[in-house]
Amino acid sequence: MLGYRLKKDRKVNFLDYFQAYIESYTKKDLRMMQIALSRFKDFLREKYPVYEFNIRAEHLNKEMMAEFVEYLQNRSVGEGAKSIYQRFKKVIKHATEHDVLIKNPCDGIQCKIDDQILRKDVLSLEEIQALISCHYQHENSEVRRAFIFCLYCGLRFCDVKDLTFRNIDYSNRLLKFEQNKTKGHSASSGVVIPLNEGLLSLIGTPAEESNLDSLVFTLPSYESCCKSVKRWVKRAGINKHISWHCARHSFAVNILNNGANIKTVASLLGHSGLKHTEKYTRAVDKLKEEAINSLPELKL
Repeated sequence: MLGYRLKKDRKVNFLDYFQAYIESYTKKDLRMMQIALSRFKDFLREKYPVYEFNIRAEHLNKEMMAEFVEYLQNRSVGEGAKSIYQRFKKVIKHATEHDVLIKNPCDGIQCKIDDQILRKDVLSLEEIQALISCHYQHENSEVRRAFIFCLYCGLRFCDVKDLTFRNIDYSNRLLKFEQNKTKGHSASSGVVIPLNEGLLSLIGTPAEESNLDSLVFTLPSYESCCKSVKRWVKRAGINKHISWHCARHSFAVNILNNGANIKTVASLLGHSGLKHTEKYTRAVDKLKEEAINSLPELKL
């Protein structure tokens, strides 16, 4: 991070400082960093309009941070509030370490959510079949293939977009890749997923045998993919809020519902332990309860 843009000046506009931080940011969660800045600007516009375009570091205090967390929790879906606040704190921490802030205003201000509750909608096997059966004019065939693949393999968007044919072991019918999210700082970043005939047909083969580094799916931006999925879900008559990441959740819930044990699911998702997988078992329990409650009332 070079130049005057990140200089040690407590009179600097924090919004400019945040933008400069983003411009020098090289990690995979860049999109979430951009969303964090956008949300903070929205928050200022609504709650502190006097600072909408210019806020000095000295005006960032604990009271404002607590209000920002409450704003995120009221506005965001699922784990979004916590994820956005984590990115926001990265910038605050950097500003504190480089003497732009005297004290970290986020210290002691937490964004609490129950990590064991699955907050996003999931697609049932019946709804997935309805989605597969639904075609419409000007649909994006690459988005369609990739999303169906994620529904049956549980990959994140950041991983499916980077898949190459080198990740496919055709002889042993396996998909092998390292998760972008945990690569380099987790012993469980490597994932191996068995491939059946249907998945192999979705993947296909490279145009030239020697070109194993070509992408399996040629996808547009994340935002464009999500818009395509939402349009597709609506055309299929499914009344749910479905983002790309819902494919991963749907995969986990559906295979648990079909009898897979939690350790197998954790391995397929690339989780290092069972903590993050347990929320799916709770979602399955809830689905079972809803299924029982859907039966006609028993009158004796």
